[in-house]
Amino acid sequence: MINHNGEILDIDAVHFRADFRPIQYGDALFETVKFNGESFLLWEDHYFRLMASMRILRMEIPLDWSPEFLEEQMLETIRANHMERGAVRVRLTVYRDAPGKYTPKEKIYQGFIIQVEAWPHVEYVLNTEGLSVDVYKDHEVHESMLSNLKTTNSLLYTLAGIYADENDLDTALLINKDKHIVEAVSSNVYMITGDTLTTPPLSSGALKGVMRKHILRSASAWGLKVEEKGFSPFDLQRADEVWLSNAMHGIQWVGQYRKKKYSNQKALEIVTALNESVKQGV
Repeated sequence: MINHNGEILDIDAVHFRADFRPIQYGDALFETVKFNGESFLLWEDHYFRLMASMRILRMEIPLDWSPEFLEEQMLETIRANHMERGAVRVRLTVYRDAPGKYTPKEKIYQGFIIQVEAWPHVEYVLNTEGLSVDVYKDHEVHESMLSNLKTTNSLLYTLAGIYADENDLDTALLINKDKHIVEAVSSNVYMITGDTLTTPPLSSGALKGVMRKHILRSASAWGLKVEEKGFSPFDLQRADEVWLSNAMHGIQWVGQYRKKKYSNQKALEIVTALNESVKQGV
């Protein structure tokens, strides 16, 4: 069951017009939120990122779209799918709908779609096997504010994901025109060297990730120094550890990039602290 603008519907019963803007023009944003059986983790960060992204895309924010309203809509969708007792992956998609082609005409309407699926872990659990990664070079991330947003324009990530699958990788790393690492297919990326955590700056085109934001504001309490600066694929060869992060997994450790193998010692130390800090909303 999904939630379309407050109406709970069977997913097979949902039909959209052929000229539906999110389909024709990718005119939509989304948030992926983790529910741990009690609350939506980092919900305030998700909500304010969504509102800021809507403003950047010049979407009118409906007056009733308060944090409480959208939270209740997500809860209703979870209840309708009988998933209240476990961990859930929630996708909240917000779209613009209006007549017109590239330029929306007449009345502009914002709508939402909420989808849910069961998630295996209530807490963040570090992967036992290190991920295998390589760099996807066919297309580059653009260094712009639009690249910071979580939109449904996902062709680059789709192609990188296909590349990873074809090459028996767990994921692929994306680069910008400076040949700096920007992010992975569905994650922000970090190098750990000693006690220094380095991650690409938003100016590189990196997604403005909610988990990225939480890690950066918590890092000093975890004994890590933060550097937001670009780094090349060659720099990865000198790192002690490489991490990926997103809202569902927390952090994941990379075990191998080409012939370079990485430790997970620091990641093992941090994952417990990450769970505690998210619970406390710090």
